[in-house]
Amino acid sequence: MRSLFAARSARLALAAAASVALAATATATAGATTDSRGNTVRACKTNDLTFKVSSKTQAGGYYLITATAKPGVTCYLKGVFPSASFGYTPDTEVSPAQHAVSENVTLSRSTAAYAGINPKTTNNDYGKQFELLHLSIAGDEANTITLDLPGTATVDRPIATNWHADPADAVPFPS
Repeated sequence: MRSLFAARSARLALAAAASVALAATATATAGATTDSRGNTVRACKTNDLTFKVSSKTQAGGYYLITATAKPGVTCYLKGVFPSASFGYTPDTEVSPAQHAVSENVTLSRSTAAYAGINPKTTNNDYGKQFELLHLSIAGDEANTITLDLPGTATVDRPIATNWHADPADAVPFPS
């Protein structure tokens, strides 16, 4: 009978060790995905990317943010909207223009991701004036960068689209 209990204890210990190993593997790969070639690609951080801001007239006017990976970097952007604000108060932070998560966008030097930011979604004469945009990848707010806008923006209830592979999908239509 003693050997039965010893064997059972050994099986439980082995099962516990396997559970710990699986949890560690899941934690290590939770921040990664695979590309079309099966290579593991990690999530992008703000410092992995370069950003460009351009002014667009569609949908009443918005800013198209283009993100590209720095040389030697391959990473993916989650299909959520960027963390962005025009100032440092809650009323200048962007809200989501989309209420669903889009597909992840894998970036390398030859591919880009696009997000659209509409600084003013209200139909009135109110708003604050800004010439800068504070931007970071969602979840990496400690590494916020500041971008010069192509002109002065009037800001009142700003919204942003998710990151997309196609700039046509990044047009932020106010609801």
